Amino acid sequence: MAKNRTCQVLVVGAGPGGYVAAIRAAQLGLQTIIVEGDRAGGTCLIRGCIPSKAIIHASERFEALSKHAQDGGHMGINASSPELDMKALVGWKDSIVQRLNQGVEGLLKAAGADLIHGWATFVDAKTCKVETADGTIRIEAENVILATGSSPIELPFMPFDETRICSSTGALDLDALPEKVAIVGGGYIGLELGCALARLGSEVTVIEGLDSILAIFDKELRRPLEIWLKKHGVKVYTGCMAQGADVSGDGVTLRWKDSKDVDQSIDVDKVLVTVGRRPNTKNWGLEEMGIKMDDSGRFISIDEGCRTNMSGVYAIGDVTGDPMLAHRASAQGEMVAEIIAGHDRNWDKVAIPAIVFTEPEVVSVGLTPSEAEEAGEKIITGKFPLAANGRALTLEAEKTNGFVRVVARESDHVILGIQAVGSHVAELSGEFVLALEMGAVLEDIAATVHAHPTMTESFHEGVLKTLGHAIHIS
Repeated sequence: MAKNRTCQVLVVGAGPGGYVAAIRAAQLGLQTIIVEGDRAGGTCLIRGCIPSKAIIHASERFEALSKHAQDGGHMGINASSPELDMKALVGWKDSIVQRLNQGVEGLLKAAGADLIHGWATFVDAKTCKVETADGTIRIEAENVILATGSSPIELPFMPFDETRICSSTGALDLDALPEKVAIVGGGYIGLELGCALARLGSEVTVIEGLDSILAIFDKELRRPLEIWLKKHGVKVYTGCMAQGADVSGDGVTLRWKDSKDVDQSIDVDKVLVTVGRRPNTKNWGLEEMGIKMDDSGRFISIDEGCRTNMSGVYAIGDVTGDPMLAHRASAQGEMVAEIIAGHDRNWDKVAIPAIVFTEPEVVSVGLTPSEAEEAGEKIITGKFPLAANGRALTLEAEKTNGFVRVVARESDHVILGIQAVGSHVAELSGEFVLALEMGAVLEDIAATVHAHPTMTESFHEGVLKTLGHAIHIS
């Protein structure tokens, strides 16, 4: 017999959107239950953002040590040849995931939210049954927050086995470094992992269907990454469509058609398929809830308060569409909890940062020059190279040919967008977003003292360049 529970707020999914929503709702005194079918933390913490960044960092360390082991060393430092233990690397990554998972569960408990491990299936808009290890629990809620996230898209002719044909999840759990890897999809997920594997010593080939990798960014932003990939022996084929893969005991043969519709193939140890993500809208009773989908039919339709068409039912994060980013989900989750508690909130963000943790890193906040012009803005822009920044040189960040670019409205100097590419530029994104959210004009940033020597000076100088009087470049 099922146990019956009631609550004021039911959150389904304990990813970066769901657990934030649950913590905030509980902080506000709302009786809150959060249901998760896996471990708390979701894709981002368990099998996405965090573990991938751990492996990316390890690959940076390994490459740096390898330079020190070359003839004559590097930076005056000589070291013995480094060796990679992939199992130990994955174990270290897993320890970080475990610690953060326990941290999230601890935060939920401290806030007063009740975490239930199990699979939730809705029977109507505000009632679900949860299959747990201890039996079925029936939950009736006054308010429901859907935060079910997304999963890797699987190609029908190349299904994942996570041994030879891997999703991003399988790529983060390798027991040995593959000698040769083919990556289907030249978006941010594939290229982040591709850069890491290349640094660790794999021979990497990228197959991309569009005319360029990282097509969401303009050519100027992509160029430093393209140069890095070429220098590191990463082969990139654009305008190509994967056709299938033949798995054998020794490896896998990836087949594709090139830009001239000619059949091509390559023999590799692993194929990593990263062609995007799909919202998790199946197998948990969405149809029974009566929730309306958006015009694409893929995502749950929401308003500026993340409300669905059903009263008291909200949806946040990847299940609601692009941008499918953890920080967007978290911000939506916090907002929805406050709306349920009676606060006057709505989604009025000026900008959501997009960051790619390749080498070099790529950051975009707000409008690019072409987007601003397409929106009818008359703009001025300024670009400052990292090679002219002292701190960048001490970090060898200048070797990536990176820069900071500022886009502002010509008439009143309001900053409309900021982009950057280079080593460590992801850490500048907070200042970029704050400038746009605060409605800063160029003169605001120009008059702000930036500490020396830091990478943030590059943003300051980019603003000065936009105003026509940069100090450290002519």
